[in-house]
Amino acid sequence: MNFMFRKFLPPSRSVIYALKRNQPNFIQKSHFSKNSESNHVKSMEGLVKCSANYVPLSPISFLERSAIAYGNRVSVIYGTVKFTWRQTLDRCLKLASSLTQLGISRGDVVATVSPNVPAMYELHFGVPMAGAILCTLNTRHDSAMVSILLKHSEAKIIFVDYQFLDVVRGAFDLLSKANCTLPRLVLISDSENSSKTINISTSSDLEYEKLLELGITEFDIRRPNDEFDPISINYTSGTTSSPKGVVFSHRGSYLNSLATVMLHDMGAMPVYLWTVPMFHCNGWCLTWGVAAQGGTNVCLRNVTPKGIYDSIALHKVTHMGAAPTVLNMIVNAPGNDRSALPCKVNILTGGSAPPAGIIFKMEELGFNISHIYGLTETYGPATICAWQPEWDSLPPDERAKKKSRQGVQHIGLEVDIKNPVTLESVPDDGKTVGEVMFRGNTVMNGYFKDLKATGEALSGGWFRSGDLAVKHSDGFIEVKDRSKDIVISGGENISTIEVESVLFSHPSIFEAAVVGRPDNHWGETPCAFVKLKDGCSANAEEIIQYCTDRLPRYMAPKTIVFADLPKTSTGKTQKYILREKAKSMGSLS
Repeated sequence: MNFMFRKFLPPSRSVIYALKRNQPNFIQKSHFSKNSESNHVKSMEGLVKCSANYVPLSPISFLERSAIAYGNRVSVIYGTVKFTWRQTLDRCLKLASSLTQLGISRGDVVATVSPNVPAMYELHFGVPMAGAILCTLNTRHDSAMVSILLKHSEAKIIFVDYQFLDVVRGAFDLLSKANCTLPRLVLISDSENSSKTINISTSSDLEYEKLLELGITEFDIRRPNDEFDPISINYTSGTTSSPKGVVFSHRGSYLNSLATVMLHDMGAMPVYLWTVPMFHCNGWCLTWGVAAQGGTNVCLRNVTPKGIYDSIALHKVTHMGAAPTVLNMIVNAPGNDRSALPCKVNILTGGSAPPAGIIFKMEELGFNISHIYGLTETYGPATICAWQPEWDSLPPDERAKKKSRQGVQHIGLEVDIKNPVTLESVPDDGKTVGEVMFRGNTVMNGYFKDLKATGEALSGGWFRSGDLAVKHSDGFIEVKDRSKDIVISGGENISTIEVESVLFSHPSIFEAAVVGRPDNHWGETPCAFVKLKDGCSANAEEIIQYCTDRLPRYMAPKTIVFADLPKTSTGKTQKYILREKAKSMGSLS
């Protein structure tokens, strides 16, 4: 099998230039062919593969176990609403049963537009129990994007929280004008606040709780025929380009759920606070992982510093996940929004590299931070900065710098930093830049309806992340930038992450993002988009001088723009928008 791949410049030129050009007209032989030696493995008598010793892996099994082992313990909390694990299993069985009554068949797609509420959690089990594929759409999408993704995914049903009903109605209008078949709509009313319930506008629409009443708990679960069967489609956040449909399998979801539980040091019956959107990589697979441990899911409709602190105090939260943006919110929360932590709270943070200063301040507040790294294509978490006991004796700022690295692979896949042309591993000198690549059981099946993009991403038998990193002598990797985000000024490669880390240390800066601005002399120069903390002030000259005092002169921003940063719903800065703004500013020199 041959795939179409990127065209790279010869290895003697900068790897950065090779990655940035990304011209898809280079043919390379796929490395997917089986090793011929595998056909001559010596057989052993008395072995048999049958239903007694082989069952396709699926995270559905986690819920079934918890309903037995932790049946009377609380599974979900949302305001005053509480369910036990036995009740959650019954509700998911009824949901699966109801879906089949609506005509959902094995392999059909069921979409959602919902925040972190109980129905969203139940859909992660009920939909695959019906043999269907779950497609969780970003709640920040507008009607135009929702219509595009509904058409692309061919969703038969869409579950819509009342808060986003107008957006989906707008998407339906666009689909109708294009003569597209509309999915059946099921409204999720607010189970915690009945005053927020919205009347169903047409007889063809259903309400979530009423739909469950149609189902039965004796439903015969439609388990996957093959563990490689799709369980979900996750559209990428579109931080660098148009969203692509990443397909997760039952097997990969099962394995990544357990791996993430282990990374999170999550023992039996944890209390997990949902600030990571469940629609993002299926909540880093912890929608299923918390069930594996019989934990309690504390749902938050809206993520606010006060809501986080109050939930931790009320429910004695032990674990949570959060993008660096959320960590920033917690650190800078007003005093009246804060409350003392009743216990140590373990936080997995990822999505973008957390500034060392933010990690330090979070740990001062009593949180224990673990830094993970991954992509939608790796089911979310793929590496962790595995803490070493000898680091405990380091000064606080040095500990924070160690913790801000992306670390080592988790259980289930392999990571390496490679030259994208030769596929040779870069030396572990902490200096040589290469591309982060993965292979293993928790790499996506592929991009839905896009064989070309799948081939490009998996060329050479590795998933090519597009992220640039170095490997240190201890084997830990450190991401320097996205290939599209690196700034090349006068032939020097500038890591925007390093510049942003210095900007974050400025006492007046709340958020910062750096992109390249065109420059007729240097090619491009660093341009920083900055948002100041409430009540603080700073001018461009002061910030530039602050960076110049702490960085090589060529790395310091030459332009400062004061503005709110465009974000995805998972807290990632949309740098492609900022690059366009910087480009429109023209050359600085």
